[in-house]
Amino acid sequence: MFDMEKLSDLKKLDESARRHPLDTSIRRLGVSVFSALDEASRWNAARWVTIPLRLIVGYGFMEHGYAKLARGPDSFIQILHALGTPAPDLLAWATILVELFGGAAVLLGALIPLASIPMTVVLLVAIVTVHLPYGFSSIKLQAVTATGAHFGQPGYETDLLYLACLLALVLAGPGPFSVDKFVAAQLRKRKAATDLDSVKR
Repeated sequence: MFDMEKLSDLKKLDESARRHPLDTSIRRLGVSVFSALDEASRWNAARWVTIPLRLIVGYGFMEHGYAKLARGPDSFIQILHALGTPAPDLLAWATILVELFGGAAVLLGALIPLASIPMTVVLLVAIVTVHLPYGFSSIKLQAVTATGAHFGQPGYETDLLYLACLLALVLAGPGPFSVDKFVAAQLRKRKAATDLDSVKR
């Protein structure tokens, strides 16, 4: 049999300990420490989110530009001519250069807000002239035969994903291991050195 009086005393002791100012302070301190650690871990993780975006967008654009060169620019010019675009020769080379150099800029984290403008134009033109009639989905598995998987015409899903990634990079900045961050750090060091020299004089 349990001693009910002793059990009641233990409960009262526990309640009084919980109400003790020192115990309350310790609890609050523990919550603050864990909250600070949680915020620090989130901040550290948030610093790196632009890296995978830069890698996939930069490499993706460069791969598309290189593929057009590998097949021969004339092939892409004929495609643009068939789509009825004006000045297909000029637009073909402009697209290839935007994909190669724009992709490299994103990959390196250099002038992304500027590079994203022509890249966005390329994506919007691709949506309107090629992908829009085929709906949203870019992956349309139709059948699997002995020769492999067969897919339908791709929609504009992938273009929208590229646009979303570019917007995220413009808003969030290039992140670590980027040319822009390196240049900004060097400019700050130079300005600090100049200010120090002016103070000494």
